[in-house]
Amino acid sequence: MINIILYQPEICPNTANIIRTCSAANAKLHIIKPIAFDLHPHWLKRNAAGHFLSEIQHEIHETYDDFYKKYGQKNIYYITRYGLKTYSDIKFSKELKENNELWVMFGTESTGIPKQIMQTNIKNCLRIPMDASCRSLNLANSVSIVLYEILRQNKFKTLSLFEVQKGKDFILEK
Repeated sequence: MINIILYQPEICPNTANIIRTCSAANAKLHIIKPIAFDLHPHWLKRNAAGHFLSEIQHEIHETYDDFYKKYGQKNIYYITRYGLKTYSDIKFSKELKENNELWVMFGTESTGIPKQIMQTNIKNCLRIPMDASCRSLNLANSVSIVLYEILRQNKFKTLSLFEVQKGKDFILEK
């Protein structure tokens, strides 16, 4: 199971897009409070993903300490612009095969993951390469980039490799 962790998300549309991405990737979503918006389906629905939160595996954690008490022993990767390795340096497929789970944390949109958490886990801090003049990437895009790299390394196991709703041969039909 791939576990995506959002540390104190601030922007509702980003979280809504991440919910939809986790649904498409069959990943479990963890959200660590406080959250800067309401997770009520009414608000998320405005961003085209409201109905997915109830349909995906997810956990809401009241604080980082609560999350850490439950999952602190896991091998968690931290996506941060301060990482000294890139996400593509990691053999996610090996870890997923050995542990049957993978954990990846993404920080809040304005400040990222707290420095103390990163310092404690420096060997697992990973960076998405970007132009030096760019401060950061959008949170939802960052989750998609890393999550789909994990899936690619695992040959998209458990995901459909062809169109299911209209049929595999839809593009060939006249």
